[in-house]
Amino acid sequence: MSYTAHPSAIIDEGAQIGEGTRIWHWVHVSPQARIGKGCSLGQNVYVGNDVEIGNNVKIQNNVSVYDAVTLEDDVFCGPSMVFTNVYNPRSAVARKNEYRRTLIRQGATLGANCTIVCGNTIGRYAFVGAGAVVNKDVLDYALMVGVPARHIGWMSEFGEQLDLPVNGSGEANCQHTATRYVLTDGRVEKMERRP
Repeated sequence: MSYTAHPSAIIDEGAQIGEGTRIWHWVHVSPQARIGKGCSLGQNVYVGNDVEIGNNVKIQNNVSVYDAVTLEDDVFCGPSMVFTNVYNPRSAVARKNEYRRTLIRQGATLGANCTIVCGNTIGRYAFVGAGAVVNKDVLDYALMVGVPARHIGWMSEFGEQLDLPVNGSGEANCQHTATRYVLTDGRVEKMERRP
């Protein structure tokens, strides 16, 4: 076994788990789940069958990653944040064939107690604040807060707010890495450093 799991964890036969992944107390990983290398699944995490988790993903305590959710590399899921997979659930109406896919792109942060409504994509290195409710797609590097979540700024890959307007154009450096980011036509891009 190339991963580490607490004895209380339930890892169903067939689950694919990458090298160096750590699985803590009372976690349940379903048999068709695919989990990458170097991940951390905190206490009381559930991972469904139709779930793909990339490398170096951190899932904090009490998070359920339901079917139809994909987490790319380097995603952070804060404590007790919520994914859904049915848009209009009813106990008396079976809707397993109506799951809406949710994609969390590389490097995104999902803050504690936030909710990601199914069928949406969270962009690369986006940052969803604690307690926010996301009900639409989120741009790369966007900072989202509130209920429903609204776009209030931009974040660097390091996780610091950039000195850029929400709309328009501009340029800013990350204060910690000096990486330059450019806002054009309502989208932010990281400028690659030249050797």
